[in-house]
Amino acid sequence: MDTFDVSNRNSWYFGTMSRLDATEVLMNERDRGVFLVRDSNSIAGDYVLCVREDTKVSNYIINKIQQQDQIFYRIGDQLFENLPKLLTFYTLHYLDTTPLRRPASKKPEKVIGKFDFDGSDQDDLPFRRGEILTVIRKDEDQWWTAKNQQGQIGQIPVPYVQRCEENTDDNCIDRPLSSISNCGNPLGPSNSLRSPLLANVTCKSDATESLITANCHQLSNSLKKSDLHRKLPAYARVKQARVPNAYDKTALKLEIDDVIKVTKTNINGQWEGELKGKKGHFPFTHVEFIDDCDPLHSPESNTTEAHSVQSTKNDWGE
Repeated sequence: MDTFDVSNRNSWYFGTMSRLDATEVLMNERDRGVFLVRDSNSIAGDYVLCVREDTKVSNYIINKIQQQDQIFYRIGDQLFENLPKLLTFYTLHYLDTTPLRRPASKKPEKVIGKFDFDGSDQDDLPFRRGEILTVIRKDEDQWWTAKNQQGQIGQIPVPYVQRCEENTDDNCIDRPLSSISNCGNPLGPSNSLRSPLLANVTCKSDATESLITANCHQLSNSLKKSDLHRKLPAYARVKQARVPNAYDKTALKLEIDDVIKVTKTNINGQWEGELKGKKGHFPFTHVEFIDDCDPLHSPESNTTEAHSVQSTKNDWGE
């Protein structure tokens, strides 16, 4: 039987991944018992254990639950203190037709710089637009660890890079990890501002591509990791006006000095909030957080959506 190091999280954890992509990776493996662990697409914080069986890939939901002050991981009716112990258990016990034998092979993932990133922390990896980087570890949704061609390693902001087609230097194309919304508004990786962006980037729509110049809202935005975990809801002041597309009924119209209640920050840079009694989305580049806000300008409180976590043995909806 193959052996693997359960403590080497990077070998078996594949991060954010669709069910289809996981199936494709595992079906390319010959052996039964080859597996990977990915993030659940339906319940934040949960995981999915994907296993190559005889002629199929099975997906098992792993619920992350808290009992008093302790975290446990539940799969079926089994409870474990951590993921390595869960994986160790299933190297000795069958899930369906096979125990776990080894993690799926990982191809080196390469990304290309979409914008210049100068970095501000000693752990950052500065890079230029067009520079090729190899992803080493996906630490967070918006910050990954990567290596440049000189062998230097550090953290990079995810929305500042794009995937390379076929993971080869010669086939790097515009395949964004996060989208660009509104001409000239690069979607950065956090709530506050960090390093200058290039003035000229390619702005794409369904029908046209045009080079953005100074007339297309140059932004000198940089980002701080300290604001990544800002408690929401929080208030932000509009620093750039925006008139949304008339066909987009969920976009908010922004006027300079409006105060907007930010209720959700998304990795694609389209944040959600409330303004003048209307809920909708807007580009994060148009606002800046304020520490103190006159409550007279604050919109009504937002509502929260509760998700019920059920104990289920298979992740059919993922």
